[in-house]
Amino acid sequence: AAIIMGVKRGLFSNEAGLGSAPNVAAVAEVKHPVAQGIVQSLSVFIDTMILCSCTALIILLSGVYQPGMEVSGVILTQTAMASVVGEWGRVFISIALLLFVFTTLIYNYYLGENALGFFSEKRWLVQAYRVLVIGLVLWGSLQDLGTVFAFADVTMGLLAIANLIALALLFKVGLRLMRDYDGQIKAGVESPVFDPKQFADLDLDPEAWPEATPPLKVPSIGASVPTNVLHHR
Repeated sequence: AAIIMGVKRGLFSNEAGLGSAPNVAAVAEVKHPVAQGIVQSLSVFIDTMILCSCTALIILLSGVYQPGMEVSGVILTQTAMASVVGEWGRVFISIALLLFVFTTLIYNYYLGENALGFFSEKRWLVQAYRVLVIGLVLWGSLQDLGTVFAFADVTMGLLAIANLIALALLFKVGLRLMRDYDGQIKAGVESPVFDPKQFADLDLDPEAWPEATPPLKVPSIGASVPTNVLHHR
């Protein structure tokens, strides 16, 4: 039971493998796609291993938690903070939660509308989606925490199934990219650069990964420089 709850809440905290984070990571400008993948994996470590562990330690070390007690979730965290730092800790948790919930709603709404625009540009679909989002927010505010988490677990599970299928199909491509990145690191390249020519068989976006151009050589002092080169510079 502890493992099941830990996996569900851990997945809920960092969304690793769900397919929501790549929407944002895809707009980052990096020299190599694996570099952004390393950043994403680091964010999962910070979110789950550090932040969630800190929250658990605050609750356990405060002495507030007792086996079998009915208080749980945010209320338990607030009570633990208040017992250690005073009542202002309860207010701090409330403000942090308010900001987290608001930004999460805006973030997930944006991802949904962006994905919907990829499939269709019809205006009525966007309007219907907005009504659905508002309806879900109102419904969630009237339900208990257990019902909300149960609904989130089901929907996130369906999202994970679709994303894991895509990950399985992209597994070989991912391995090729990792080997290319690791190979450049072993060769002494401090910041590996993705060369689209080596992956010509893939359907790459030329705007995202333009052809690498060789650096322009700077002539030595006293050497003559053609007029067209100076104009280009």
